[in-house]
Formats: sequence, C-alpha cells, structure tokens
Amino acid sequence: MLQEPTRRSTCAGTDAAVTRSGPVCKGVFMKYDVVIVGAGPAGIFTAYEMITRGSKKKILMIEKGQPIEKRSCPKAKTGHCVGCKPCNITTGFSGAGAFSDGKLSLSYEVGGDFPDLIGADAAQALIDYTDSVYLAFGADTHVEGVSEPDKVKDIRRRAIQAGLKLVDCPIRHLGTEKAQELYKKLEHFLQEHGVEMIFGCSCEDLIINDGVCKGVVINLPGGRTEYEADSVVVATGRRGAEWLEKLCARYDIAHKPGTVDIGVRVEVRNEVMEEVNSVLYESKLVGYPAPFKNKVRTFCQNPGGFVSQENYDNNLAVVNGHSYKELKSNNTNLSILCSHNFSVPFNKPIEYAQKVGELTNMLANGQILVQRYGDILSGKRTWAKELAQSNVRPTLPDAVAGDITAAMPYRAMTNIINFIQAVDMVVPGFASYETLLYSPELKFYSNKVKMEPDLTTNVAGLYCLGDSSGWTRGLMMASSMGVLMGRKLV
Repeated sequence: MLQEPTRRSTCAGTDAAVTRSGPVCKGVFMKYDVVIVGAGPAGIFTAYEMITRGSKKKILMIEKGQPIEKRSCPKAKTGHCVGCKPCNITTGFSGAGAFSDGKLSLSYEVGGDFPDLIGADAAQALIDYTDSVYLAFGADTHVEGVSEPDKVKDIRRRAIQAGLKLVDCPIRHLGTEKAQELYKKLEHFLQEHGVEMIFGCSCEDLIINDGVCKGVVINLPGGRTEYEADSVVVATGRRGAEWLEKLCARYDIAHKPGTVDIGVRVEVRNEVMEEVNSVLYESKLVGYPAPFKNKVRTFCQNPGGFVSQENYDNNLAVVNGHSYKELKSNNTNLSILCSHNFSVPFNKPIEYAQKVGELTNMLANGQILVQRYGDILSGKRTWAKELAQSNVRPTLPDAVAGDITAAMPYRAMTNIINFIQAVDMVVPGFASYETLLYSPELKFYSNKVKMEPDLTTNVAGLYCLGDSSGWTRGLMMASSMGVLMGRKLV
C-alpha cells in the first residue's frame, strides 16, 4: 500500500530541493539508517529494492544535480553550451547515462567487471530481474539485436576477418526522452514510499573513524552539515570518480588504479551503418590493433542520433552522443575508446585523461573539436567550409573544425586510426574521407574499490556502487549492482 506522498520543500537561499515533510536544513532527522550519495541508477535501485522488499529503514538520498522535472539543457534554445554548473546532462536524478541515450545492455558480458566479483550466472540473474523492473516502469518491450541471427553471423564473420570481436548483446533502447519519463516515475515512486531526497547539494566528505563509516558531510546554506548513518552508499557515477579517488587516498579505502578510456566520437551517414543498425542496433566491436595491442572498442552507438557536449565542474568539455525514440537525424554516431592503465611509476589515469581533454579544449577555445578522417590521414586540419560541403553534416553545430591530432597522444591516435580501418572491413564506408571524428571523448572510471562479493569494503558501513566503484560501466550493470546492495541492506 502506498504511503501518502511527501511534500517537497526548498532550503532558503539554495536550489536544494528536499523531499520530506519538512526542510532538512533546519536540523531535524539528522540520523538515518541509510544515506545514498548519488541518485544515479545504482543509488535508485538500492532504494527501490529495499522498499519493495519491505524495509522500514529511513533512507536519505543526496544528489548534486536536480530532480528529473528540473533537468534540461539550455543549449536546445540557445544553440550553444552556456556552461551550467553542475551540468544538467551529467548530474541529477538518474545520472548521466539516462540523459545520453538510455540503452540497457541485457547480457552480463557488457557493462564492466561486476560479473568477475559475484559470478556470471548471478550477474545475469540480477540483470534479468532489473530488466523486469524497467519494463514495469514503462521500458519498450522490443529488444534489439535478436531477430536476425543469420545476419548477425555474417557480421561476425566479417569482424573475425578484420581481427575484431563482435560482442553479441541484446539491447533494450529507452531513448533519451522516454528514459526521462521512466526515471521520473521511479523518482516519484521512491518519494511516495518515504525516501527523502536533497537535490542541489554536494557531499563534501565522509565521516570515518577507526575504520568505520559513520555518515557524510554535505554543503547546506547554513554551512557544513553532518548526517549520521548506519550504512553509507557511495554511488556517484563517473562524474564522482575523481572525488571518490581522493577519499580512497585520504581514508585508506582499499583500491587499485583503474582504467581510463581516451578516444573520439565518430559520426557517419545512416546509409553507411544501415545493415548494422537494422540487425544489431549497436555493434559492439573490440580489437587490439598493431603495433601497441591496446584494447580498443566501440561504445554507445546511436542510429539516427545526435552528438552532444557535456561539461565537468573543472570546465572540461567532453563529447557524447544520444538518440531519441521519435526524433532522428541523418547520421549515426558512436565512440571509439582506447583503454589506458597506469601503475608504475605513474598511477593517476583520471588526471592523465583530463590533461588530454584540457589540451583539446584549448585548441577549440573551450568547445569540442571535429575533424574529417581523411584530413587526419592527409596531415591537414579541417576547415568549417569543408564540413559545409560534406555529405556528413555535424549534428553538433557548435563543434569547432580543427586538428585533433595536435592534442591526442600518438599512441591513442594510432590505435584509433588502425581500428577505424579494421571496422571498415565490417562496415564498408566507415573509413571514408568525410567520416567525422569529435574529440575529446573521455570515460573516467574510479579506481576500482576492493570489495567482497557481498559488496563490503575494508571500511565498515561503507559501500561503493556503480561506475564510481570501478566495477560497472553503464546503466544496466550499475542498476543491477544497486539491486544486490538493496537486498543486502534489507
């Protein structure tokens, strides 16, 4: 039986919206059973699973961004990025992924290393259950990539010939606009069942004494405010990777250096990708191109989609992509990512990737760079007038034509060029002169937090979930990890 919906109040002098019977900033109810830092998929499904399993524990969710109904990008009206702080695309209820494209990968083989922690069968069972929840809240029942197995075999054959691996993964595509509707329902469900939420407030610190996490410290108008909790769940996503990395160092939270992905977003005409889009919707290709043999992969393919810009708090502009259920462009975009691992003597992959991004932003005067693939091979920059004459028109209109090779590390650029040539054997026309490459495309993953299969860390009462933990990459796996967390906390 649903409880009476709680009221939303606002702390004076701030945009922090608090969903509860009274404003948290007045100092009442400072003790909670569970505090969840971050309202992305991992945090959402932690709270959801606790509620649906009958837990009566008092839950507080803290989110740096805004609720769904207040999340919008002004660029749709202004035509250019206005530098919202924090960025409405990357922060807010449902996190960054839901506002990019909203694809749910339905196989344990895609989405990070979580299956290595709990086992492949357990991970797949969690995915199947989590998928049923998404369906209950309005996800499209259609699954991409399963209807034409013979054509999938033919694509795989060409991939093998090119020295690539095709990862066959069923996809449930929510679509950017439909994902927002779905997560709004989940937001209201949690509120109606007593989950208290603070929006527009960042978590500054954890309260850890003698190896036990006792709560969190957040910023409110009255100053630093402490909230005690028996269990603290950090689920801050890629956006919070750097913050969590610093906390791991400060409090000796056991971890090891993670991976960072550096690459580009590629955009081609839909006609080039027609077969793959129709048969698979998203072609997940993995290769280890010569001479460096680093792992290079495709990610986040958006048929008929749009290239977009995201901004991080340190004014770092990165490129991403999304696609809608209804609105379509003439192009398909996807990212090509090169994985980098650092351990000795340098072990700060996030800082390394940020420097690459900063240098690229410098060349584009704070925006995204775009260059034609053929111009890269010809050793020349791309000019705006050349883009205007091309078959492939950029769907990111304020991207700056230039030379991404002036900022991209040689190793990464060589990997990307050789990988594109291999993909061209699978998708003829992919390596055409007019193919567009946008930079920087960066994926920050937190240093991987060491934990047991029951998700415990070496700090009692502290749990780290989703992409911020270093164990997941993407909506579905992060959501599934949240489900397991919710079951444990019950």
